[in-house]
Amino acid sequence: MKQASLIVSILIAFIMTARADEKLSLKSPDGAIQVSINIGEFITYSVSYHNDLLFSNNKLALNLKNENLGSPAKLLNSKITAVSHTIKPHVPLKYSTVVSSFNKLLMSFKGNYAIEFRAFNDGIAYRFITNKKGEVEVLNEQVDLNFPSSYDIHVQQPASFKTAYEETYSTVNSANWNAKMSTLPVLIDTKKQYKILVSESDLSDYPCLFLKGNGNNKIEATFPKSPLRFAPDGDRSLKITEEAAYIAKTAGKRSFPWRYFVISTADKQLLENTMTLQLAPESKIKDPSWIKPGQASWEWWNDASPYGPDVNFESGYNLETYKYYIDFAAKFGIKYIIMDEGWANSTTDPYTPNPKVDVHELIRYGKEKNVGVVLWLTWLTVHEHMDLFKTFKEWGVKGLKIDFMDRSDQWMVNYYERIASEAAKNELLVDFHGAFKPAGLEYKYPNVISYEGVRGMEQMGGTLPKNSLFLPFMRNAVGPMDYTPGAMISMQPESYRAERPNAASIGTRAYQMALFVVFESGLQMLADNPTLYYRNLDCTEFITSVPTTWDETIALEAKVGELAVVAKRKDKKWFIGGINSGGEKTRKLTLALDFLEAGKTYKMTYFEDGINAARQAMDYRKKSITVKKGDKIDVQMVRNGGYAAVINAD
Repeated sequence: MKQASLIVSILIAFIMTARADEKLSLKSPDGAIQVSINIGEFITYSVSYHNDLLFSNNKLALNLKNENLGSPAKLLNSKITAVSHTIKPHVPLKYSTVVSSFNKLLMSFKGNYAIEFRAFNDGIAYRFITNKKGEVEVLNEQVDLNFPSSYDIHVQQPASFKTAYEETYSTVNSANWNAKMSTLPVLIDTKKQYKILVSESDLSDYPCLFLKGNGNNKIEATFPKSPLRFAPDGDRSLKITEEAAYIAKTAGKRSFPWRYFVISTADKQLLENTMTLQLAPESKIKDPSWIKPGQASWEWWNDASPYGPDVNFESGYNLETYKYYIDFAAKFGIKYIIMDEGWANSTTDPYTPNPKVDVHELIRYGKEKNVGVVLWLTWLTVHEHMDLFKTFKEWGVKGLKIDFMDRSDQWMVNYYERIASEAAKNELLVDFHGAFKPAGLEYKYPNVISYEGVRGMEQMGGTLPKNSLFLPFMRNAVGPMDYTPGAMISMQPESYRAERPNAASIGTRAYQMALFVVFESGLQMLADNPTLYYRNLDCTEFITSVPTTWDETIALEAKVGELAVVAKRKDKKWFIGGINSGGEKTRKLTLALDFLEAGKTYKMTYFEDGINAARQAMDYRKKSITVKKGDKIDVQMVRNGGYAAVINAD
């Protein structure tokens, strides 16, 4: 009897062992970040930085029609690999060379799927990989984030999935955030030393991820459903009249988008991160030499209204005015002008120019002056005339600004990629407006030169520095951002009174100038009137000297929502840009010029807030000094103020 009991006990112990959860772990190359993975009835993972727990038992799963991947999970095998390779992006927004080093864990499961984790020194990422026959219907993807304590979360909360990603940022507490959702990126403040930037990369044939709180210290994923039928909705969009039960119908054999988490121990690291790039697919454009990033003069914000003794024509959306913009661009080496709504005879016909504008003559004139023309269109018009890419190439157009998508479902994500591909075939740049955030397409097709998807300066008085100071740490931290800076009329918020054609910005003149260094975009606008640029020649000469691509980026000072100061290098020239929100009347900093080359002297020309800039935002001072490596400079920025400098070797 005792022997039988012993046998039964051994058998029970064997069964319990067989059913016990399997545990795996993955560390970053420097050992600081650890991912602990538990595989059993569910797949969960926890994330620690040294001994500090950041996420606890996050559940992940991919819910297909008639099958749930990851619930339950049967691990077949796993493999850890150390990887290091060099990336040279064609449009380098931060660095011309990025060394990507990480440890990879690939787990293969019963059911023909795998999950890949990557651990970098500054974060982690994971994705599903499936190997199924035919197509699959994805009903949902479980992306749960569980917090071990109460965190603050910086979010952008739209009223629905129909959004241009232009809502102001707000801060919610993880313990009671409920019901409302947020676009990506999301920035988590652990209220200790860590901040965690959440976004995605390699987004293709799949909807954008949104996050929402459940009111219990947990964040969950939510996705727009895949649209099935549409109805007319004016001249620039369609409305969805029927949705599918699934979020995506897609190939069964594929990799899914990366979910990534940049983990920073200092706010400066967020400004230097390149996670979207490191997880993006390789470029499909074999020879991208025709892709030319640069600045653009833009007429919409200032309502095409040059004036003064050199303007001997009636200004407006007409041939003479656009030639004036081309002459301005040519004088200062600006690569492009953007012709916004009004260049065509109607918003629905892309082939018939407005006779007052004569776009063909402008393209010819621009070519003569070495200035390219970018044309604005609604996404719906492009969708209904997909042959226009070939036509525009024949005309000599250099790029398209495509507007009002305002959706993030699978159909629209695929639309972005169709546009990028067709434009690339015809050597056309694309600037997406009314857009979701960058998520890797800009590296797959580097002719996607920028995205809006930001509360930018076209919002006039609604663009406050206290909101814009989140952008370098969130929206611009995941990819290029078309904010449209460059205002020459500056105001403090309590005295803001402006509208087109006399458009103005909130923030000091030095703040506006610094935006060209701090904010990143492959197509960087000069939004104001050429007349005002001519009248403010010292500012214009600085702005037009700022590159749109960079070899090196160093964050000097940073505080999310309050302060961002960066030094950036192009070839042998350095620029410094600093912006300050309204949190303090005057912020005083000491910056070390340790990034300069030893043994050389440099001339540093800088623009700083004037003594009265906190009240009269137009007040600024331009000064020049000689500096060298190791020198320290004192910088003062008033509320909503800035600092901009260029450093040249003597």
